[in-house]
Amino acid sequence: MIVSIIGLGLIGGSIAIDLRKRGFANSLLGMDANTEHAAKALELGLVDSIVDHYEQLRFSDIIILAVPVDAAIALLNNILPLLDNQLLIDVGSTKEPLINAVNGNEKRHLFLAAHPMAGTEFSGPQAAISGLFDQKAVIFCNAEETDTNLVYLADAMFAALKMRRIDMDAKSHDIHAAYVSHISHISSFALALSVLHKEKDERSIFEMASGGFASTVRLAKSSPDMWAPIFMQNRKNVLEVLDTYINYLYDFKLAIFNQDKERLLFLMNKANDIKPILNLKEKLTVKP
Repeated sequence: MIVSIIGLGLIGGSIAIDLRKRGFANSLLGMDANTEHAAKALELGLVDSIVDHYEQLRFSDIIILAVPVDAAIALLNNILPLLDNQLLIDVGSTKEPLINAVNGNEKRHLFLAAHPMAGTEFSGPQAAISGLFDQKAVIFCNAEETDTNLVYLADAMFAALKMRRIDMDAKSHDIHAAYVSHISHISSFALALSVLHKEKDERSIFEMASGGFASTVRLAKSSPDMWAPIFMQNRKNVLEVLDTYINYLYDFKLAIFNQDKERLLFLMNKANDIKPILNLKEKLTVKP
């Protein structure tokens, strides 16, 4: 099994580590627009070799796109025409624009849009870790449009990563991703900016930062180069979520301004309804 990975950062690198470690891939080829990342991935042994031209990818059984979502569309159109019966998988955070981009392509059946629901706030090949995907969900979008045998191959690959599959249409995926992932990052970026604006004394921030602040603002360390294109591609859904979020923030502000304890208690008790959902998620992600 030969697997090529385009984009050798956290996601691409972590996929490479476990596909090799768990015996799924015999050979791993890598490609990255950042030459320093490519060299580092080779040095770390994430891949066996670096390829320079798309034509070299045709020798692979699976090609994985682990690049910023704005770059993925161009790569799809460059790579699909070169393929015969290889599987091309995208693992980015938005799906509808990519699927729209390949609709009508005669080789559409070779492409699978997938989203492994895993990650950290770190980036680059040095951030890649084993076990990143263990017991997490992977979303297959519009899988019925992909060749059945290639979907089976994708199932085998993600099984090697110890992921559980969920099927969803691309439009629904992007709506849900805006609520459960994209808004979390925007909130974290906004909180970091708010604290930095108010607290000029960095030492004070460091001394007072407790677990709550650290966990809430953690995502503000995420790569802007990766997240800006995500927000742009999922603009419609992100804006809708932001409207809802801003309305609730204003609700909290108004209750505090009016010293309305009953309203505050109502809002927080209502928010506590998330507990059963999170508890179920924890049970699903517990390692056996």
